[in-house]
Amino acid sequence: MSYKVKFSTRWADFDPNNHMRHSAYNDYAAEARVRFFREHGFSLSEFNKQNLGPVLFSENTKFYREINLSEDITVELFVKGLSKDGRKFKFQHKIYKENEVLAAEIEVYGSWLDLSLRKLTIPPKEIITTFNTLEKAENFEIIAGKIS
Repeated sequence: MSYKVKFSTRWADFDPNNHMRHSAYNDYAAEARVRFFREHGFSLSEFNKQNLGPVLFSENTKFYREINLSEDITVELFVKGLSKDGRKFKFQHKIYKENEVLAAEIEVYGSWLDLSLRKLTIPPKEIITTFNTLEKAENFEIIAGKIS
């Protein structure tokens, strides 16, 4: 099953043309990821206790439809890629307007950071289990290769 979060947009999310700022889309995608992990036992404080944090290598956004002032949105989250050891990941986000029309898609690619060593690391097994609860994107891939 996919993971969905409904948001009421805020006045501060909009530009002088009365449509949502490009960076606000990415803020809502990040909030959906944070909520997904929190609901599966990995709050920000839990990540800190485990000395672990996500780090992004890239973030790609495609815009399809304008989101207007005061329009509510829904962010749907999928896992798009995962390395066998769980250290690298890709998320796909689909952002929908109130009328369920796809407004944007965001893909992020990242890894896990040991917060003390400041080096990439393999996450605990529980995080990999959490990834496996999330619906895979249609074009899901096993991410290969070493992290440098």
